[in-house]
Amino acid sequence: MYAIVSTGGKQYKVATDDVLNVEKIEGEIGDKVELPVIFLNDGKKIITDPAKLAKAKVTAEIVEQFKGEKQLVFKFHKRKRYRRLKGHRQQLTRLKITKVQATSRAKKAAEAEAPAAE
Repeated sequence: MYAIVSTGGKQYKVATDDVLNVEKIEGEIGDKVELPVIFLNDGKKIITDPAKLAKAKVTAEIVEQFKGEKQLVFKFHKRKRYRRLKGHRQQLTRLKITKVQATSRAKKAAEAEAPAAE
């Protein structure tokens, strides 16, 4: 089973136990984060319906907060003695995907107990 999730303006294909680097997400190391699902494939069927995807959950754990590699920005105008060099290091978060779930199990458990109580 895998899912496509959206975070930081980008989309990532994730499965259980994947580790990925995304743009900074606020939180401490060890915090659990829920990512919005935009596509889900469980091996037998593909789910793209927004109503069904609202029930789907992808849970991740923050492993590390760090800075990415330096990206250099060089500006140059020939014959004008114009040269500018700037660097930038993006703040990143390393996530470990702990669970990809098609529907919320808590809702199913509550629905199963309701008929038994009657």
